Amino acid sequence: MMSSVLGIDGGGSKTVCILMNSFGKVLGRGEAGASNYQSIGTEAALTSIQHAVHAAVIEGLKLTDTIKVEAICFGLAGVGRLQDTEVVKDIFESLKNCQALPIDWAVHSSCVVICNDAFIALVGGIGGDVGVAVVAGTGSIVLGRNSQGKTKRVGGWGYILGDEGSGYKIAVAGMQAALKAYDGREKLTRIVDDFKQYLGLASIEDLIEVIYRRGWSVKEIAALALIVDNAAAQGDEVANRIINEAVQELVKATLTVLEALFEPRELMEVVTVGSVWQSKCKIRERFTASVVGRFPGVKVILPRHEPAYGACLLALRRLAGQIAF
Repeated sequence: MMSSVLGIDGGGSKTVCILMNSFGKVLGRGEAGASNYQSIGTEAALTSIQHAVHAAVIEGLKLTDTIKVEAICFGLAGVGRLQDTEVVKDIFESLKNCQALPIDWAVHSSCVVICNDAFIALVGGIGGDVGVAVVAGTGSIVLGRNSQGKTKRVGGWGYILGDEGSGYKIAVAGMQAALKAYDGREKLTRIVDDFKQYLGLASIEDLIEVIYRRGWSVKEIAALALIVDNAAAQGDEVANRIINEAVQELVKATLTVLEALFEPRELMEVVTVGSVWQSKCKIRERFTASVVGRFPGVKVILPRHEPAYGACLLALRRLAGQIAF
């Protein structure tokens, strides 16, 4: 029976699980809903993780008769404090007791890796654990690690307390600007009509019903960032101001991490992860120009692998008796 590991990437929008054998071959991959327990609760997070693991294992069973898991890495949004670790350990115990999962569990307690999803984004995106990951999707966080093993995290405080530069904050800023323009407190902007058309509103006033009464999730609101992005790409002044403010927040957070960990001309990679970087209005290019201007040794790259792959690498490292981070 070939041993394997599980890598789990749990965020505010979705959960991804990868099943990998001890030689680094991906055997299966599964997706499910959000698993940030800080915002959706432990039970809902566990359900998403179970579904993602089940999908990955079922796919893996096409290549091997039995799945024996010897290490697991949870890279979850919102994890960073001691009490978070205890919650995730409880989730793992529930996972092992799930009869629907056709897994032979052989995971020693030392082979359970629990970390923030930004760290698996760094390891997966760069393919190693030295550099910086700038995650900007539904939420945002920047995390770096240098060759001496020192780490620095900025952001990741959630949609109420932080997440500057995220899709959620861009979307909210866009809606606020549209309502201010309707009031006469803001310049005229095409995003008023764009929101109306996209959401099928008779009046921009109907945003009240959409946002407050329909119970939209953070993920659903964050998806509205594309309206601001499209308007900015069309040259809308108000939309471009919102985008520029988001970029500068991401730049500020990244520079804070770089200054804490690296020398100005030190060569290192910064990987950009998340949906915000896929914008039409060149968010990534604006970000790169600002960061490289201050740290000329930086190379801004696209992810080499997805975060769940990075979680598997950390699990394999722990299985080999190495310190994961």
